[in-house]
Amino acid sequence: MSRSYGSAVTLPGDPPGGRRAALVWGVGVSVYFVAVIFRTSLGVAGLDAADRFHVGASALSTFSILQLLVYAGMQIPVGLMVDRLGTKKVLALGVVLFTLGQLGFALSPSYSMALVSRALLGCGDAMTFISVLRLGGRWFPARRGPLIAQLAGLIGMAGNLVSTVVLARALHGLGWTATFVGSSLAGVLVLVLMLVFLKDHPEGHEPAPVRHAGAAYVRRQIAASWREPGTRLGLWVHFTTQFPAMVFLLLWGLPFLVEAQGLSRGTAGELLTLVVLSNMAVGLAYGQIIARHGEARAPLALGTVAATALLWAATIAYPGDHAPMWLLVTLCLVLGACGPASMIGFDFARPANPPERQGTASGIVNMGGFVASMTTLLAVGVLLDATGDDYRIAFSSVFVLEALGVVQILRLKSRTHRRERERLVASRVEAVHVPV
Repeated sequence: MSRSYGSAVTLPGDPPGGRRAALVWGVGVSVYFVAVIFRTSLGVAGLDAADRFHVGASALSTFSILQLLVYAGMQIPVGLMVDRLGTKKVLALGVVLFTLGQLGFALSPSYSMALVSRALLGCGDAMTFISVLRLGGRWFPARRGPLIAQLAGLIGMAGNLVSTVVLARALHGLGWTATFVGSSLAGVLVLVLMLVFLKDHPEGHEPAPVRHAGAAYVRRQIAASWREPGTRLGLWVHFTTQFPAMVFLLLWGLPFLVEAQGLSRGTAGELLTLVVLSNMAVGLAYGQIIARHGEARAPLALGTVAATALLWAATIAYPGDHAPMWLLVTLCLVLGACGPASMIGFDFARPANPPERQGTASGIVNMGGFVASMTTLLAVGVLLDATGDDYRIAFSSVFVLEALGVVQILRLKSRTHRRERERLVASRVEAVHVPV
């Protein structure tokens, strides 16, 4: 069977897509692009931050942990906000918050003020990706969903590329304050573009009004989304696939390559850039494959986890003081598949939930990888301090969460596929009987 899961049926209410949709969605995804630049800027500034604020590994990891804690904790509230208020309002608030966070981080005179700034940045960042997913669902036909989601992830990784290339060089040439203040201006630019050009949905495709009343509505939305096995499977796919690359890019990759592998900061930066480039290439491939072959979702996710675990283990267990360059390059290429594999989680949740629950379900899924990343960032920092910077022990914490996630994926996979087949039959019947 070569057709995608349910995407062969074009539903009567599907948005038309087209150039107008691409323009509006492009404005929305530019906000996510800038958010990722700000989110990952610490990944290339970790050593500079340690010197600037006079902190060790555990305190340094607290920057990213707090940022991800806020991000993960905001996912369900943001999903509810998107379902309730629409994309434009939520995105506008997100831009204001993450821009203030980036600017505050640039000017923070102390470690405590810098922590507050990263928390503010994480809060604004949390409002971007779910909003972009919802925007794509409102402007493009459902059959385009997997490819649109992967393209959003790809553009986000382009933001990571800006961090690893542009911000890293700017830090070296311009210094801390000029680099972070200058980058915050990008937030102002996308806010203006969004306020002028972005619309929640195309004309004639306004969502039906949703009746809701306070806490009871919130409980119903969350409970109904969670009852769907596709939502839970999506969460565990996101949990298991995303965090190794996130931990590597967000904070610990550069110190590992410089301190444990003896590379120069320039070479280490090039390897981080390789992760981003690999992510972009794999994202395009995964999006095309899943759009045509829905049954490939679980094998792609599990295959990515297996390859990541194998290369991670080979690198940290390599005999001798340093792993060879070919192995480090291979590791970075494989880590590039983690982001696209995590996007598969949304491809399980999307067909499991109606449009009025898409934001809430996406928020639940998006919590997965960031909870795993936050947990691993903390574990690595604590273990490094406890073992005298033994990266082999600290990086082994990755395997614990991967094992937990694989067990949950295998447990939920069959149930989700069964529910999808039932819905596919029902949607075909509905499409046949809808009057023209």
